[in-house]
Amino acid sequence: MNRYSTWKYILILFFVGLGLLFALPNIYGKDPSIQVSAARSAEISELTEFQITAALDEAGLPYKSTALGTGNLTIRFNDEETQLRAQAIVKESLGRSYVVALNLAPATPDWLSKFGAEPMSLGLDLRGGVHFLMEVDMDAAINKAEDRYISDLRSFLRENKVRYKTITQSKSGGLLIRFKNDGERNNGQSLIEENILDLNIITPDINENVSSLILTIKEEILLETQLLALQQNITTLRKRVNELGVAEPVIQRQGRKRIVVQLPGVQDTARAKAILGATATLEFRLVDEEHEPQDAVGGRVPAGSKLYYDKNGRPILLKKQVMLTGDAIINAASGFDSLTGGPDVTITLDGRGAKRMSRGTRDNVGKRLATVFIEYKMETTKKDGEFIKTKETIEEVINAAVIQEQLGKRFHITGLDSTEEAKNLALLLRAGALAAPIYIIEERTVGPSLGQDNIDKGFNSVVIGFFLVLIFMAVYYKIFGLVADVALALNLILIVALLSLLQATLTLPGIAGIVLTVGMAVDANVLIFERIREEIRNGNSPQASIHAGYEKAFSTIADANITTLIAAIMLLSFGTGPIQGFAVTLSLGIICSMFTAIMVTRGLVNLIYGGRNLKKLTI
Repeated sequence: MNRYSTWKYILILFFVGLGLLFALPNIYGKDPSIQVSAARSAEISELTEFQITAALDEAGLPYKSTALGTGNLTIRFNDEETQLRAQAIVKESLGRSYVVALNLAPATPDWLSKFGAEPMSLGLDLRGGVHFLMEVDMDAAINKAEDRYISDLRSFLRENKVRYKTITQSKSGGLLIRFKNDGERNNGQSLIEENILDLNIITPDINENVSSLILTIKEEILLETQLLALQQNITTLRKRVNELGVAEPVIQRQGRKRIVVQLPGVQDTARAKAILGATATLEFRLVDEEHEPQDAVGGRVPAGSKLYYDKNGRPILLKKQVMLTGDAIINAASGFDSLTGGPDVTITLDGRGAKRMSRGTRDNVGKRLATVFIEYKMETTKKDGEFIKTKETIEEVINAAVIQEQLGKRFHITGLDSTEEAKNLALLLRAGALAAPIYIIEERTVGPSLGQDNIDKGFNSVVIGFFLVLIFMAVYYKIFGLVADVALALNLILIVALLSLLQATLTLPGIAGIVLTVGMAVDANVLIFERIREEIRNGNSPQASIHAGYEKAFSTIADANITTLIAAIMLLSFGTGPIQGFAVTLSLGIICSMFTAIMVTRGLVNLIYGGRNLKKLTI
């Protein structure tokens, strides 16, 4: 009686071994590091690595190692002071063509990394970093939507030969259309009602001297517009954060118009704000071929022209009149030019932009059209203890190609140096523009020291609670208590392993969930051991008591843990932030405790007592 099959022991050893493997990376900690990634017109190579190491060696700054990855380079250091000094040197060495971000790199050995084992992620409250609460300007999003409808209405009415005077935004809200007469108004109203279903038509404005209509966007369309603006901004911010090299950013919506951005481990707050506030777009301008750029460099810029520089620093004169802006770009994809085989970016325009590009190129075939890349950044610097914001505009001519034919909705940008530049440009064009302006309304910085203090307190709480439970179980239940202690230790190992395997973020409330799990993990063993004691008092043999204790207590244990698990799942589903962190560790703790309290403890008890002729049971 009370013997386990061999396959059950193999199963237990398998899961325990996996738990130890995936929990092990957490003991190695993380190294202060610098992550270098390429900007728009650069690429990471062995030459970049050599340039950085040479600059660090010349400055006498020691580094642990360098690792060349796909599109990035990681340099590890022994301490944060060296890390901060190295950042300034690397920035100066590489220039503006690279992004140099502070980070913390896991110190996991290579042999562990080959198994996919990585340390668990730490949240903002444990690791330190920055927290931004941003608000989307929904009025601006609605104004943009109304502008699009104005453009569409003008085209629609012209196509249907309906004569109107003006289409503007009404001061009272909505769109105001003034027609030539009542007949044109009635005709226009009928066509709009039949074909443009997104708009509500208000009773004609009787206060106007001319026949008019007021149109308003339907409520459901407004809500959809606001939701899309919020979602697009979240996507844009997520892509921008990638430049910072943040391993576990949290970017999520809060309510109908706010976005929460948490960047754990970010030490360079100013850089984070600069990336989040950056925008990028394109302008298409005709080249001024009638005047010499060198004259403009000397200060004699012709009227109607503007001096620019290409990416090689050469001056070029462009017309002030903009043929098309990046606002009309709805998609951008990198690829290769079918004629030259070089990298290019395929641009897709909206209807309005396609018509403007068509008209502009039709009349200028044979002339050169320049593509100007414009990036707007908000730089935050600290001066005399105060943060000062300065706007920076970077304008650069990507190429100036001869217009071979009339262009339309889709066309290509060539003259790019590398496929990496093409990819980065396409990314910036897709993600650079925000659907609506965003404003930082709350900013918090959690220092690494405070995060470390939280870690220390959380660790101490787990350790103290763990050892108090160990002592109580060993004293009260003797050998059975020691078995429960082994199961409790394995339970903690398995929780850490699952957090690491799932790359779930551990927060301070998550540590509270682990502490609660420590108490709950032994609850099942207490039920089993008390049931064994009850069976012995009823006169059953020790072996029969052990068997009955595990069998009869199972349903009670299952009911208690399942109900708690349901509550944890609800917290995980409907909660946010700290509540979810608590729910994750609690859920994982319940699953692990069920395994260790039933499978592991019974396996150990069977190894100790199974098959023996027991006269007395010490419990």
